[in-house]
Amino acid sequence: MSIQMERIDHIVLTVRDIEATCRFYEEALGMKGVSFAGGRKALTFGDQKINLHKAGEEFEPKAANPTPGSADLCLIASVGLAEFMAHLKALGIKILEGPVLRMGAMGPLRSVYLRDPDGNLIEVGSYD
Repeated sequence: MSIQMERIDHIVLTVRDIEATCRFYEEALGMKGVSFAGGRKALTFGDQKINLHKAGEEFEPKAANPTPGSADLCLIASVGLAEFMAHLKALGIKILEGPVLRMGAMGPLRSVYLRDPDGNLIEVGSYD
């Protein structure tokens, strides 16, 4: 028998300010902020979820060294990169790099890089 994982259900980001994080991901990346289980906060998009833990107040169990700004995420946009880049420009969000050609999980993709309020590196890509 060969065990294989099907997909990622959710990840956890440790952040300094949950409300600022929600605003950024909602406005810049089109995610939806949701509350669940005792007022906890998460961001949802498609079939994915990012749970948010406030630094110093993380839920147990947690990562060995939860640290704001230590994540490096790649997301796939539902629009072309030109439209996404125009959206970021309208919000005054700096693009660190891109568009550049990278190798994604399903092959080559074009990506741009930006940072969230905690300094996490966010890659947003589009498969051609």
